[in-house]
Amino acid sequence: MSWLSKLFELNPAGLNWPRAVAFLDVGLVPLFVFWAIGYEQYLLSALFGLLFAALGDPGGGYGHRAFDITVFALMGAGVTALGFGIGADAWGWLVLATFLVTLAAGLAAAFGVRRFVKALLLNVWFIVAIGVESSLHQHAHITSYTWAQVLAWTGGSALWVVVTFIWWLLRGRADQSQPFSELPGDTSRKKLTRPMALFALIRALVIAGTIALAFGLDLSYGYWISIAAIIAMRPSLEQATLISAQRLVGAGIGAVVAMLLLLVPASEHGLKLFAVERGLEVVVLVLLMHGAAARFWNYTLYSAAIAAGVLILVDLPQPSHYSAEGYRVLWTLCGIGISLLVMLLAGLFARHRAAARPRQA
Repeated sequence: MSWLSKLFELNPAGLNWPRAVAFLDVGLVPLFVFWAIGYEQYLLSALFGLLFAALGDPGGGYGHRAFDITVFALMGAGVTALGFGIGADAWGWLVLATFLVTLAAGLAAAFGVRRFVKALLLNVWFIVAIGVESSLHQHAHITSYTWAQVLAWTGGSALWVVVTFIWWLLRGRADQSQPFSELPGDTSRKKLTRPMALFALIRALVIAGTIALAFGLDLSYGYWISIAAIIAMRPSLEQATLISAQRLVGAGIGAVVAMLLLLVPASEHGLKLFAVERGLEVVVLVLLMHGAAARFWNYTLYSAAIAAGVLILVDLPQPSHYSAEGYRVLWTLCGIGISLLVMLLAGLFARHRAAARPRQA
């Protein structure tokens, strides 16, 4: 019970409702735009472009902020193009691209903690983009163009630039702190140590391996393995055990919530199915809003909200049924189990190296 209470221990000072409401207000813009034009398959790219641009906003003078967000948005556009461009290709290309993207994200730690965090955000988005493209490719009645997905991502990021510009003018052109002030702001370069590089390599191999399992074996809803693994796996050896457990439990809770909600449209057809799908898109926006509010209120609940929102939007175009939910449960457990196993082995490796240092001295 003591360990369970730690997993769900709340930090009242970490709850930020104004930030969450601001994200909800801005997020309603792409939601209604894609409803109006009838291209809901591009909504996820726009929402993630918006959310990650807000997460990566460094604050400070507006010129510096706009430049930083623009560079991040362009990098994200490249990741989006790669993910959606190869999402329906042979699984070998997916494995190779995933390995390279994940390895690059891990090695970004040498360029400062903040750049490392932003690289990890793009790493997560790349895995999600592959899953989305794979899901959309299975449905002949849904057309998804890579250039349109890139445009949606860029539009979501640009929307945040516009909103911050308006807010900057309203505040009398005063500098503003970063919206997610709890995220690391350190941009000083660090030495790329051997353990850091080794863990980046291991992490890249593991995530690429989950892609090989999912697509090489042509598993139904197999990409849930990769999404669960990338969400649950901690980004470094130094991360606390408690945070790692919170990521694992949060990913599991989010997957269960997503699976239950995806059962809602299982028996619906026609206009009612259309209405239910639009309602679930609103639910996703609300989940992401709660994620924005609870990032430092409780990390378990934050991870659950983000995981549930991602998984619902990834699989919303696919009709749901009980066998599909069974696959989703199984693959989620596999992804979390793989992450847990790798983190345990990495922890043992780190302790072994720590114990070896005194003997060498």
